[in-house]
Amino acid sequence: MERLQKLLATAGHGSRREIEQWIRDQRVTLGGRVAQLGDRAEPGADIRLDGQPLNSTAASERAVLIYHKPAGEVTTRKDPDGRPTVFERLPPPPSGRWVVIGRLDVNTTGLLLFTTDGALAHRLMHPSAEVEREYLVRVHGNPGPAILERLRSGVILEDGPARFDRIVAGGRSDSHSWFKVTLREGRNREVRRLWQEAGLEVSRLTRLRYGSVELPEDLPPGAWRLMLPKQARLL
Repeated sequence: MERLQKLLATAGHGSRREIEQWIRDQRVTLGGRVAQLGDRAEPGADIRLDGQPLNSTAASERAVLIYHKPAGEVTTRKDPDGRPTVFERLPPPPSGRWVVIGRLDVNTTGLLLFTTDGALAHRLMHPSAEVEREYLVRVHGNPGPAILERLRSGVILEDGPARFDRIVAGGRSDSHSWFKVTLREGRNREVRRLWQEAGLEVSRLTRLRYGSVELPEDLPPGAWRLMLPKQARLL
C-alpha cells in the first residue's frame, strides 16, 4: 500500500503537493469516507475527488513533454485575470493529466517540462534532488567582478540564503549585459530576486535547461515536443 497522494500522483492526477491540498480541503474520499493525510491505499481502491471516481492504476508508460513557453503565459491551469495559460497549447495527455515540472513567471520564457507521472514531477522539483536549472539572463548595467562573486557566494533573500552555482558572462553593450546562470533551486522568481538584491534589474530571462533536458534550438515559442520513452526513462 502507498500513501494516497503518491498513489494518485503516480497515476497522473496531479503533483503530490496539489493532491495533498485536495485532501486537506476534504475533497477526496477513500472507501466512502473523507480521506486524511497519511491514509494509504492500493491501486484499484475506491478513491473519489468531489464525488467523481479516480483511476488509481499507474499508466504503463509515463509521458514527458517539452514546451517552449513564450512571454505572457501563466503556469497555472486557470487564471482569474483571464491571461493565457501554458496548458491551453498542450495536446491531450495519453493518460491522466499533464503535471508541470517547475514553474516560470509570466514574463519568463523558455523550457517547461510536463509529465503524466505526478510522482516523477515531485522528485524532480523537490529541493533534496538539487536538480540544476540553467538560465540566459539580460540585466541592465555592467556588473563588475565583485558583484558577480557576491552572487556566487550567496546573498540573503526574504525566504533565506540563495546563490548561483555558476555565472558565465556573455555579451554586453553600454546599457545591458548577458549571462548564463545555474542554480539548484526553484524558489519563486529566485533568479530575478538574486540580481535585484545585487542592485540590478533583469530585463529578459529564459530557461535553457532543467536537469539533463535542454531547450531544443529548433523548437519555437509556443510549440511542444514529446520526449521519446527511452529519454523519459532517463529522468
